[in-house]
Amino acid sequence: MRLTPLSPNAVSMGDKMEEELIARAHAWDRAMVHNDAEAIGGYMADDWTIVGPDGSMSDKATFLGLVKSGALTHDVMESGDTRIRIYGDTAVLLARGVSGGNYLGQAFREVELSSNVFVRQHGQWKCVLTHLSRLPPS
Repeated sequence: MRLTPLSPNAVSMGDKMEEELIARAHAWDRAMVHNDAEAIGGYMADDWTIVGPDGSMSDKATFLGLVKSGALTHDVMESGDTRIRIYGDTAVLLARGVSGGNYLGQAFREVELSSNVFVRQHGQWKCVLTHLSRLPPS
């Protein structure tokens, strides 16, 4: 089997998509820190699911309800060391990050590895799945 190198145009298109996805992920982080449920929801597909570090699962409506009610607030949401794999209109983002705030009256601060699956819907990247793994502080 002979591999054909990517054309420079294909490489730049991939770079552009990666930049777009990273910008979208960082904007989502900012929306979380602003505790803006409407903005947060704009980054999620309607059937978005989150799997927490403890294996618990939640859907978009439940998560946004917690934000709207003030039961879940964030004062920090930062991600970096992002790795991206793009498969047509689907992308997988892995990032190391810090998430902190208050949940049901209890302060929290987590160092996490987040795995996010994005799908391009109507020209915009929307997250369909988030999975969080707790990491030891560095």
